[in-house]
Amino acid sequence: MSSIIGIDLGTTNSAVGVWRDGQSVLIPNALGHVLTPSCVSIDDDGSVLTGRAAHDRVHTHPRLSTSSFKRYMGTDREVRLGSRTFRPEELSAFVLKSLKADAEAFLGAEVRDAVIAVPAYFSDAQRKATRIAGELAGLNVRRLINEPTAAALSYGVHLGDRESKFLIFDLGGGTFDVSVLDFFEGVMEVRASTGDNFLGGDDFTEALAQSLCRRNHLSMSTLSPTAAQRLNQLAERAKRQLTQNSGEAIAMTLTVEDKPYTMEIDAAEAERLFESLLQRLRKPVERALRDARIPVDSLDEIILVGGATRMPVVRKLVSKMFGRLPAVHLNPDEVVALGAAVQAGLVAQDAGLEELVLTDVAPYSLGIDTSVQVGQNDFVPGHFLPIIERNTIVPVSRVRRVFTVRDQQDVVIIRVFQGEARLTRDNVSLGEFRLEVPRKPAGQAGADVRFTYDVSGVLEVQATAIPDGGTRSIVIEENPGVLSPDEVRERMAALADIKIHPRERMENRALLARADRIYEELLGESRMFLANHIARFQALLERQDAQEIAHAHKELSSLLDSFDAQQTY
Repeated sequence: MSSIIGIDLGTTNSAVGVWRDGQSVLIPNALGHVLTPSCVSIDDDGSVLTGRAAHDRVHTHPRLSTSSFKRYMGTDREVRLGSRTFRPEELSAFVLKSLKADAEAFLGAEVRDAVIAVPAYFSDAQRKATRIAGELAGLNVRRLINEPTAAALSYGVHLGDRESKFLIFDLGGGTFDVSVLDFFEGVMEVRASTGDNFLGGDDFTEALAQSLCRRNHLSMSTLSPTAAQRLNQLAERAKRQLTQNSGEAIAMTLTVEDKPYTMEIDAAEAERLFESLLQRLRKPVERALRDARIPVDSLDEIILVGGATRMPVVRKLVSKMFGRLPAVHLNPDEVVALGAAVQAGLVAQDAGLEELVLTDVAPYSLGIDTSVQVGQNDFVPGHFLPIIERNTIVPVSRVRRVFTVRDQQDVVIIRVFQGEARLTRDNVSLGEFRLEVPRKPAGQAGADVRFTYDVSGVLEVQATAIPDGGTRSIVIEENPGVLSPDEVRERMAALADIKIHPRERMENRALLARADRIYEELLGESRMFLANHIARFQALLERQDAQEIAHAHKELSSLLDSFDAQQTY
């Protein structure tokens, strides 16, 4: 029987795991690492690189490489890499294909089925786009699981013998989720989920980069792509150093056209710089607790998830908000993948797992466009009428009655929206249809509009005319920015023509990409010294002597480690 794998498709890093011998096991990639950078690059021969090799080429070949594309899932935004353009689903599919290949190498068998974790605050369009990415990668996505729920599974919250309430604080590279969950009698119920799909560790990195530019009267928009990537790399390194060494000032130096631009920053100054971002973290937490109707002191555990929660300013914020230290005894980069593997085991009905019921909620309110009366005969259209409010447990079916606003009106247009804004123009349109109603005086005819929303994110909207009972309905399966089935088939055919860099050669390709990155950062004799080693290694690759290549790989890797340790370039 083919194994079902669990995948954390992250903004910064991705990981894959499997439920095996009664536990979750993370699967190493071709380089032996369990975390694979969510990066894609086009190599010199036109083949696609993913993971560590692509990550290093983001700095050396910015026009051929990309990252953080998860933020644009569910939109029609395209990224140009060389002569080709790719949608976020296609870029994600390259990463998923890489994880699938790693799993097949580890398990020694073909992998067809997967559980993929997504941010709890992902919209319907983003969830559908994730499923399409899996399909493009040759995977049958058996289930999407919310990342906070996956994290709770990895912490074994469901293994307790008493009711427990806990909050998951999930800050990744590009998205932020907060979920309040309640476990009781074999049921893990999501009480509330909220978040910010455009807030993550990348924003803290950008704040540092922007600060360096402001202090030196530079404009990021005028930097060359190479200089901009170098600045981002410096800011990312400074952020990590602040995390590891919060008591010391960190120096950042960007060289542009042989002129150095410098900034020093310590932990206290960084906290002031990040203040607006920290405030953005507070609001979803407060909203989730309000929606869940759970007081802070009744929470049994606060669990941190996502690599960005390693930042001291974030942990300090959480500790202040809840008056206690959060749970951090599992690697925050790995907990989602571990939990997705548990869910994969549940889907496969593994005998070693007790049956667990997972409930979910609608992450956004769903409703229709209506008119609001402002005078005796005056109505203003464009107002949002929620029918299923956010954080309602799904599956759910709700109905609201609406009436005509004009005498002898014979049709109503049911326009469906998703969001929280008062006016429909500020929400996301999901579709519309017309319903004929009896010609009567205003307010004496109308429709009962029923929304039915299932756990797969499929919304059915049914309208029944009153008083005669005529009915029309639509199923909202397509979303603006999401590929149609025909478009998916076209994209699959196009991707089949693209050459994927062989997995068995990835270790050497990743080493060369790392060497190229460090070479660009060095100067003088060190640069020439490294160039000679790179040329020698490439020559050995051409000779295809496995023993010589292995020895040279180790030698070049050690040299690069020494340059990285110096951090003087």
